[in-house]
Amino acid sequence: MENEKIISELSFKAVRSSGAGGQNVNKVSSKVVLTFDLKNSQALTEEEKLLIETKLSSRLTTDSVLILNCDEDRSQFRNKEIVIKRFLELIKNALLIPKERKRTKIPKSVIRKRIKDKKNISEIKKTRRKPDY
Repeated sequence: MENEKIISELSFKAVRSSGAGGQNVNKVSSKVVLTFDLKNSQALTEEEKLLIETKLSSRLTTDSVLILNCDEDRSQFRNKEIVIKRFLELIKNALLIPKERKRTKIPKSVIRKRIKDKKNISEIKKTRRKPDY
């Protein structure tokens, strides 16, 4: 995965931000909407596309387009930086393949100790019983 290639495929749109902020919100388009078309991407291999599509299926549209928003800052430039960073982190995490778990063998000493403890508890309980005449 090459970051520069992927970033060149991104498309951005500036939109008016919602919420409190007075006149600044009403006249300045500081919210940034990032869109990434996964199917038509040239920067990713087919295997990577498939992996991303399965892991991010809930975040993709029906046309396999990923849409991210950012309106954290009052600056459009800063919002663009934040949304790019968020996008790259999302893609990086989607491409990670978790290590397969290896089952460990229980040591014989642990098994012996468990059986010994069970016998010990059994003996303690036997001594609590009423004597059998």
